[in-house]
Amino acid sequence: MFSSRLRAMYRGGRGNTTARRYARFWAAVYGAGLSTRRWITLEVPGRRTGRITRFPLGMADWQGEWYLVPMLGGDCNWVRNVRAADGRAAIRHGRARPCRLVELPVTERPVILKRFLRQIPGGRPHIPVDRHAPLSEFATIADHYPVFRVEYDTTP
Repeated sequence: MFSSRLRAMYRGGRGNTTARRYARFWAAVYGAGLSTRRWITLEVPGRRTGRITRFPLGMADWQGEWYLVPMLGGDCNWVRNVRAADGRAAIRHGRARPCRLVELPVTERPVILKRFLRQIPGGRPHIPVDRHAPLSEFATIADHYPVFRVEYDTTP
């Protein structure tokens, strides 16, 4: 029941009015650093306007690296903006840290997709594989769900 209502808020790959209100609220909460390190606000220039857009996201960690996965697949707004910005963005969690988001090849995505579903419950209703499924099932959807490794800018 809850899962179907959550999916309905994103019919057609875009959030409805309720989803957008929740997104603004959570972007403020995560951006202020009022949550664990995993929950962040992604700031990226809009591909048409150039204005900074903010997206509340959960990051998955794997082998000392952090990753972002779009629960709605590769055609969602933040992914299109990141690609248009050549991966340049900022991660806000209390303060903004410039970063580059590097898209992984399809063959490297399954393990991160599985990790994402284990760590980010909000993605489960949207990604059509059970979090306990074998990696081979994640491989079948990997081309529809990009994975981005977060590389923080270390220059002063």
